[in-house]
Amino acid sequence: MKVTVVGAGAVGASCAEYIAIKNFASEVVILDIKEGFAEGKAMDLMQTASLNGFDTKIIGSTSDYSKTAGSDVAVITSGIPRKPGMTREELIGINAGIVKSVSKSLLEHSPNTIIIVVSNPMDTMTYLVHKTTNLPKNKIIGMGGALDSARFKYRLAEALGAPISDVDGMVIGGHSDKGMVPLINKAARNSVKVSEFLSEERMEQVVQDTKVGGATLTGLLGTSAWYAPGAAVSAMVQAIACDTKKVFPCSALLDGEYGLSDLSIGVPCVLGSNGIEKIVEISLSDAEKAKLAESAVGVQKTNGLLEL
Repeated sequence: MKVTVVGAGAVGASCAEYIAIKNFASEVVILDIKEGFAEGKAMDLMQTASLNGFDTKIIGSTSDYSKTAGSDVAVITSGIPRKPGMTREELIGINAGIVKSVSKSLLEHSPNTIIIVVSNPMDTMTYLVHKTTNLPKNKIIGMGGALDSARFKYRLAEALGAPISDVDGMVIGGHSDKGMVPLINKAARNSVKVSEFLSEERMEQVVQDTKVGGATLTGLLGTSAWYAPGAAVSAMVQAIACDTKKVFPCSALLDGEYGLSDLSIGVPCVLGSNGIEKIVEISLSDAEKAKLAESAVGVQKTNGLLEL
C-alpha cells in the first residue's frame, strides 16, 4: 500500500504520522510546494520510527509528482487554512485552483488512485474533483463527515460524563457550520439512546457545539485544527487499505440517494478497497430530512461559485 499526502502543513503531516504509526502502509509520500518543507517533515517523522515502532517508509518531495507514481490512495490537504472569522466557503477561489491542479498531477502518475479530499470548502472541492477528472465516483471521497462525527462523539461523551468508547453518533450533511446535521436522536451510549440520559436542552447544546467545532478551534488556535482532521483521514485510509468495510460519513457524489443528485455531501458510506463500496441510506425523520435538504441547498450554492 502506497499513500500520497499532498500538503505538508499541520493536517498533512499529522495524517502522514498517524498512517505511519498504524503500520499498514509500506510507503507514504508527502508533497509540498515550499522548498524543502516536505523533505524536512518526512525526515523528522522517519526519525520517530524506532521510537514509535513502525516500518513505514516516509518520503518528502518538493512538488515532484513522479515520486507519487503507483499510489493506491492520495490525500489532498493543499490550500490555505481558515483564519479566525473566515468561513470555509470563503476559501473557494484560491483552493479550487489548487485542488484542480493537484488532482490532475496525481492522476498523471497514478491513474487508478483513490482520492480523499480534505481541502475546504470540502464538499465543493470533492465535487470539483468529480467534475474535472475521469475517476469513477466511488474513488473520490470527501473527509468532512468522519471529522464532524468524531467531534460529535467528543461533545456527547462530555455531556454524558462517559468514556468516549461508550458513545456512538454520526453527522451527515455539508461540512460547514450551518450545513452539518448531527443525528442526535440516533446517538447512543452503549446502544441506549442519549435521550435517556440528557435533557432536550443539553442535547441541543451538544448539536450546536458540534456544528461550530471547527470555528471554536480556529478561534483558539488562530488557524484550522490538525490532530483530529489528520486522524480522521488516516482512519479512512486504513479502512480502504485494509478493506475493513467500516462505515464512515463521507462526502459522496449522490445520484438519487436521499432524494439528492449532482452534488457531493456527507452521507454514511461503506469504505473498502474500492473506495466507497456502498452508500448507506438510513431512515431519517421528517425533521432530519428537512435539515439535510437545507444543507444540500447550501452546498449547491457554493458549488455555483466554481468555474467549471
